[in-house]
Amino acid sequence: MTGRPGRTGKSGSQASAGDLLELVRSGRAVTRGALQQATGLSRATVGHRLDRLFRAGWLREGAGGPVGSPLGGRPSITLEFDGSHAVVLAADLDTRHARAAVLTLTGEILAEHAGTLVIEDGPEAVLGELGRWFAETLAKAGRRAAEVCGIGLAVPGPVDRERGRVVQPPIMPGWDGYDVRGRLSRAFTEYTGAPAVPVLVDNDADLMAYGEQRTGYPDCAAFVLVKVSTGIGAGVVVDGSIYRGVDGGAGDIGHIRVGAEALCRCGSYGCLAAVASGGAVARRLTEAGVPAASGSDVRDLLAAGHPEAAALAREAGRRVGDVLATVVTLLNPGVLMIAGDLAGTPFLTGVRELLYQRALPRSTAHLDVVTSRLGERAALVGAGALVVEHLYEPRRVEERLTALGV
Repeated sequence: MTGRPGRTGKSGSQASAGDLLELVRSGRAVTRGALQQATGLSRATVGHRLDRLFRAGWLREGAGGPVGSPLGGRPSITLEFDGSHAVVLAADLDTRHARAAVLTLTGEILAEHAGTLVIEDGPEAVLGELGRWFAETLAKAGRRAAEVCGIGLAVPGPVDRERGRVVQPPIMPGWDGYDVRGRLSRAFTEYTGAPAVPVLVDNDADLMAYGEQRTGYPDCAAFVLVKVSTGIGAGVVVDGSIYRGVDGGAGDIGHIRVGAEALCRCGSYGCLAAVASGGAVARRLTEAGVPAASGSDVRDLLAAGHPEAAALAREAGRRVGDVLATVVTLLNPGVLMIAGDLAGTPFLTGVRELLYQRALPRSTAHLDVVTSRLGERAALVGAGALVVEHLYEPRRVEERLTALGV
């Protein structure tokens, strides 16, 4: 979880300890000399600000770099972000299942727990259970609750990120406007005894896109991920940052109208999710005498090679591909990733059939259509990265260093 590409530290006397940490984390300046050159600060000032980061335990010295002079001399000592000084908790909620994990600050998953957690049971019960899962997963990882610096949560609905609340979610009854951050923070403290830590909440498709783009496609300037599970949602990452729109509603392609008569869970007729999501495929299979309650049941049938499930998944892919032709034309991404319960060969085949048929060749000439690399861990990795970027943003670094008294 390194710093975002393309960002630069401030120069001159304005460059803070947080700006120096950003330069080191991003790899743009990893020696004292390089930091002086990048910021224009004096050697003494750079040394003073680095000393604060060393005392906080956030920086460490690495191996010596190459000798900079042909005359020889001592190699420069490199500086590294010390990702061992804290851990992050992350959780990913789906409609009937959830995952929780402990991650290092550099994105490695140390321990995880997955199980049944029904989102319709409501936020009070679901978030309370996550608190218990966090305590158990910390114990499994061999880490203390006091080492946790933040929590990231992925939810299957639109999010007002500033307030940490879900906004009019079609498949999360009882969650609209609920104080998710506050309840999860209390649950963490209740089950671990540790003080409250920052809690960040975001849409699951957004966090999946963030995790996948950062780990597998860091040089892709326009990245789109489409999650097709019980519902359908998209995450968009542009220039290393999640694109959320004005109030967190960007990417909600499952509620684009496609002319069908099916009733969607949002209350409208003809939404893409009503005819092409994992939930919609499960419903059609059940009507045909093949019991399936959700997208995860469809995934299991597809894994077993069930022919009717494969045929319906391919048909759903064609419907989604038709909509994605417009998405690709509008955003011109370099990578279009299909993820979620239906992200197998039949669905992907259907997507490609309609996408390449409907989109202009100019829009797809440099487009890679791929499936998930991180799989079910994508949102966990994205949520962890979001917390780290939040806590180690230069301005917040200064606030935290001051609070630590260094």
